[in-house]
Formats: sequence, structure tokens, C-alpha cells
Amino acid sequence: MPVFKQIFSNNDLKEVIKSAFDTDLPLNGAWGYTKSLSTVIEANQSNIPLPQLEHMITSMRAYLEMNMTLEKEERYGSINVNETAREQTKEDDLIYDKVTYEITAMREDTYAAFINEYKEGYGTTEFDLNGHFQKRKEATLTREVIHWFEVSKVI
Repeated sequence: MPVFKQIFSNNDLKEVIKSAFDTDLPLNGAWGYTKSLSTVIEANQSNIPLPQLEHMITSMRAYLEMNMTLEKEERYGSINVNETAREQTKEDDLIYDKVTYEITAMREDTYAAFINEYKEGYGTTEFDLNGHFQKRKEATLTREVIHWFEVSKVI
């Protein structure tokens, strides 16, 4: 399985997200790889349920790791993030969410080839729909990640 580089930025986390995704989020801290590098959620102005906001931030991190920071031929697409576990801890006056996610993705060129195969073959007698989806499943990368959030100000 490929190893994806962790994202470290000297820039403000809010600025990176604004630049890459044209979204304003009230965040500080880091990309949440450890408790000491947690993503600090400063506010929840949109009143989005906290797990959804955390999911969105983790999806952005995954897209940066698996697509935007890689050379074109190495990029992944069809990136999906699903929460598999969650625990909340308290340390002094701070509250942390440690969230585990399963991320699935496929190389962009492989994904594009599957889409074309589907478009060209669907509805024809020669097209093996089950075989097509089995090949897609086999070509899908699955990885597990942990994202730490400091959520004291929004709980």
C-alpha cells in the first residue's frame, strides 16, 4: 500500500483550506495526526453537527494527501471517507475527539478507465456488470486514519 505524506504547513490552517477549497472554517492548530497536533475547531458558525464538520475537515485532509500534493500520475480520485470509531477524552480543560476513518480511493487514471468502460459497455449483452464492479473493488485502495480534533470551544 502506498504511504501518503502527512501535511505540514507553516501557513495558517484556515488559509490553506481557503486557498485549496474556497471555504472559510474557524480552525487553528494542525492537521490532527496526533493529539499534540490536533485540529482546533474554534467555532461552529453554521451549526453543522460536529461529526459532519469533522468529516468534512478529514475529507479535505485526505484530498490534500492523496490528490493535490501528488504528481498527476500518482493522484487518487473517488476519495470517500467513512467514520468507523470515535472516542472523546478530556485533558485539563481541553476536550478532544479522536476519530478513526476508513478512506477508500482509486488512482485517477484507473477510475477514469472504469467510468469509460461502464459508459461504453452498459446495456450491451457483452458487458459483465458484476465483473466490472468486482474489478473496481479490487482496484480500490482502503486505508485507516485517525484524526484528532480539539473541540472544547464547540461542546
